Amino acid sequence: MNTVTKFLDKKLPNSQAVRVEARALTHLAVPMACTHLSYMAAVTTDVVMMGWLGADALAAGSLAGNFFWFFELFALGLLLALSPILAQHLGARRFRMVRPVVRQGLWLALIAGIPCAVVMWHSGTIFMILGQDPDLSADAQSYLRAMVFALFPGLLHFVFAEFLDAHARPRATLVIALFGIGLNAVANYALMFGNFGFPRLELVGAGIASAFVSTVTLTMIACFVLTDRNFRRYHLLGRFWRTDWTQMMEIVRLGVPIAITDLSEMGLFLAAALFMGLISTDALAAHAIVTQACGIVLMIPSGISQAVAIRVGRAEGVGDSQSSMRAGWIAMTMSTVVTLLPVLVFWFSGSFVVDLFLDQSIPENQRAAELGVSFLIVAGVFMMADCFQLTIRGVLRGTKDTHGPMKIALSCYWGLGLTSAGFFGVYLGYGGEAVWIGMTAAWWVAAGLLLRRLIQHQRNKAVVELGLESG
Repeated sequence: MNTVTKFLDKKLPNSQAVRVEARALTHLAVPMACTHLSYMAAVTTDVVMMGWLGADALAAGSLAGNFFWFFELFALGLLLALSPILAQHLGARRFRMVRPVVRQGLWLALIAGIPCAVVMWHSGTIFMILGQDPDLSADAQSYLRAMVFALFPGLLHFVFAEFLDAHARPRATLVIALFGIGLNAVANYALMFGNFGFPRLELVGAGIASAFVSTVTLTMIACFVLTDRNFRRYHLLGRFWRTDWTQMMEIVRLGVPIAITDLSEMGLFLAAALFMGLISTDALAAHAIVTQACGIVLMIPSGISQAVAIRVGRAEGVGDSQSSMRAGWIAMTMSTVVTLLPVLVFWFSGSFVVDLFLDQSIPENQRAAELGVSFLIVAGVFMMADCFQLTIRGVLRGTKDTHGPMKIALSCYWGLGLTSAGFFGVYLGYGGEAVWIGMTAAWWVAAGLLLRRLIQHQRNKAVVELGLESG
């Protein structure tokens, strides 16, 4: 056993410290995970109601949805830098730094959304260039042109949510998100199917409903943050027009690697959807079901990842590397455990999952349903890797390490995942199962590399602290 290993062993927390950290992490992670689930529930409502319109509408809506998330996630990735920055300022009791960080986050949300909106508006041409069916492309573009108006409210909402999360106050975000689920379902029912006296707009109606709900929920969270007695002292919108380039560049420096990481991940899912569209409409519809089911489950480790980034950020802010290390390993254990049950459901009750999205009694839906059950088996293995790497990325983000995970994501997702999925699934003709297997292999390699980076980071910290103690 070398000197560093002995030092790490000495720093291992006792059982009481583990219980305290586990409770603190759970207190923060549960409402965050529930908030992520509520966001996904709203998206799932859209997908389920698109399925009621038929497999063609579901395929077009899935293609458009993946395209929307691809660009929105880039902007959200930039803004994800806010939580570790705010957490470290709060941990170090630098309260005067909170307002400029939030203010620059709001400006960045507006700036980042503009190019995303432009690309979404002209998505039909892009789909055609990528070889998608003309009718499918037209329907997807119509949906996206309505969804564009949900983009800016959603990004601004996210900034306020990050502010609340950094203060360990995620429950307000959860309550607003739950309200949004119900409002979205009612708006979809009215606008997609022509109920309550509204015209039947189908996919366009789903986009309009999303824009309306995003605007309402932004208004709600902004009113809460700006009027809460604990937050009024920040005067968050005071001198809103002022630009603080130091804070802006700090957010961009940390946020760009996060955005590229998320973009590479979502980009592979978008590429997979395009591959499925080249294989068949049934494969694309089945892919939509499986990605939606995976997305629902992965909202839980996503919440844990966001929570551990804040816990680690707070610990790093006060220079407590032992607490930072403890929070990271507890979070990884929690994330793995909570993902096991849904994985078993995917493996042994895949037909039940598909039934939630697609009516298998309709003959036209039979092939898509069969493919969905087959994809879910591979997706279960994929989810175990994803929950693991999501949590590790959260730990590293809390330490402001975002460039390393970006490099790992690009090499694994686009180097290994994209090439293997396209080569085996489309070029060699092995179909949608091969596409999912290629993605799964990429995710497991990424998880292993991220774990190695985290261990190396902790060893380096141990060396530094050992040197300080020896001095």
